[in-house]
Amino acid sequence: MAYPELKRELSDIDADAAIRLILEGTAAETGEGFFASLVKSLASVLGVAGAWVTEYLVEQRRLRAISFWFQRSYIPDYEYDIAGTPCEHVIQDACLVHFPDNVVDLFPEDPDLRSLGGVSYIGAPLFDADGTILGHLSALDTRPMPMEPRLEGLFRIFAARAAAELRRRYSELLVRQSQEKLARLVNSAMDAIVELDRDLKITTVNRSAASVFGCEAANMTGRCFAEFLEQQSAKKLAELARELTTRPPDRQSLWIPGGLQALRSDGEPFPAEASLARFEFGHSGFFTLILRNIHDQIEAERKLNSLTVESAYLKEEIEQIHNYREIVGQSPPMLSLFEEVRQVSPTDAAVLIYGETGTGKELVARAVHAGSRRADKPLIKVNCAAIPSALMESEFFGHERGAFTGATSKRVGRFALADGGTIFLDEIGELPVDLQAKLLRVLQEGELEPVGSSQTRKVDVRVIAATNRDLRQAIREGKFREDLYYRLSVFPLRVPPLRERGNDIELLAQAFARNFGQKTGVRVLPLSRDGLRRLRSYSWPGNVRELQNAIERAIITSRDGTLNLDAPLPVAPDSTSEPPPAVDGASRVLNARELRDLERDNLVRALESSGWRVSGPGGAARLLGMPASTLTSRIKALGIGRAQ
Repeated sequence: MAYPELKRELSDIDADAAIRLILEGTAAETGEGFFASLVKSLASVLGVAGAWVTEYLVEQRRLRAISFWFQRSYIPDYEYDIAGTPCEHVIQDACLVHFPDNVVDLFPEDPDLRSLGGVSYIGAPLFDADGTILGHLSALDTRPMPMEPRLEGLFRIFAARAAAELRRRYSELLVRQSQEKLARLVNSAMDAIVELDRDLKITTVNRSAASVFGCEAANMTGRCFAEFLEQQSAKKLAELARELTTRPPDRQSLWIPGGLQALRSDGEPFPAEASLARFEFGHSGFFTLILRNIHDQIEAERKLNSLTVESAYLKEEIEQIHNYREIVGQSPPMLSLFEEVRQVSPTDAAVLIYGETGTGKELVARAVHAGSRRADKPLIKVNCAAIPSALMESEFFGHERGAFTGATSKRVGRFALADGGTIFLDEIGELPVDLQAKLLRVLQEGELEPVGSSQTRKVDVRVIAATNRDLRQAIREGKFREDLYYRLSVFPLRVPPLRERGNDIELLAQAFARNFGQKTGVRVLPLSRDGLRRLRSYSWPGNVRELQNAIERAIITSRDGTLNLDAPLPVAPDSTSEPPPAVDGASRVLNARELRDLERDNLVRALESSGWRVSGPGGAARLLGMPASTLTSRIKALGIGRAQ
């Protein structure tokens, strides 16, 4: 149906009025509103039934109407395949196409032409700046539309205006897509990205920044970034920002040396690696600050270092691992000890191993651990006599960075290393009284606090202690806590001295000779009867350790495979004298005074042989096979002096 009141003779159409109508009808509109006004104005100016503007979907070869005005109303969601339509010629030929009459007969495969009552058609492509077809503008009438130069001119004016707006629309879409892509890129970054103005106030933050600082992005914007930094770091950032301002444009970026100490919104500090860059936007300068919370990284590195230390420690310990089945001994005291070890090992009871120096208390501790349910966990050894008292608490419980002078990094204590396993406290009698109370808390509560930390850590540790001191006497002297003693000695194990082990001396000597002979490649003959007599007649104040060192020295100085016992035992006993009988089957046992005299004489001989040097190469401690601290303690206890 035509609209005569809108229809004019084309020769009567005023081009200027048409242009003015386009401008007036679309000036206040953009986007969808612009195109709606444009097609309505086009239909009015040309006096046709309808007009529409489309966008071209290249891959589908379809046209989608942005706005379609027909018979005084808009047709929504109009989309169609261009095949067999007059619009196909517009797209394929990329030029203005005009069919003044009989358009239905010319395109019988186009079902919409007939349903719309189309008679005439005109269409023009809409080009992008590079010549790409973005869509097209069409007009359809229900009566013939003769070709007139003015018709084509007016239509081209409308098409040009539609193309300009479509290009603007696409450019705006590309900008939005680019901005959205950039926003997604920034927000998907794991690092915190903060944009600052010239006064270092926050203008924009990404999602990671809000997460890292524990604050909503909206609550961060507009605040001075110094609020999120410790004082020294805030000063550092301000100084670096001033420095960047003075640099040439191509050098306005830097890594922040040493990073920054940042603050979460709840005041919790964290270390951050950071970079800073400056850029100009408009007539203002801005800064881009990129931060990475490296607290977890530092903790991971510390943990790795701790594990490395633990691995090295355990590797060293593994090389020394023995169990009670490898402890040489068949004497009744040792068989009794083996049975006690078998009984206590499966439990979590605290064990106190006591005995003289060099009897093998550590081997017994390893045997207890090896037979326990914690055997697959570490056995951590601490020699209480070898650690300076000032560092003992740190050694036991660890410390935080900066806890004391020299604490440049966090340290994991031995109790933490032993968590889930066993800790062996050797020479427990040397533990300072003030630390005994803290050890008691670990035993009672199963928790500790590293030096310089207020955080309590739970640990599950089985404690095995060893001593060569009389702890009951130490309790009477006020040097050892009685409550700690009872906590440690739930199951006491006495390791017998070598002089009480009878024929074990022979077994041990032969085992040591075999091992050292294999290591050194020296063929060693079995011990002679006289050699065995000399070994059995000696009191061995240094016990098994002294015997081990004596055999090693005898092998080193041996000739033709015969052990030279004159080196470790320079004073040979009188062959006519009767040797002290063994405990197993003995008719007499040496009393305490005789044992003390024998020990004293042996220590004096060792000191004289070493020129009264206690420790170090060639020292008496090395000769006797005992720790220098133990030898010093025995010298004081026996009242030995150089004058004697």
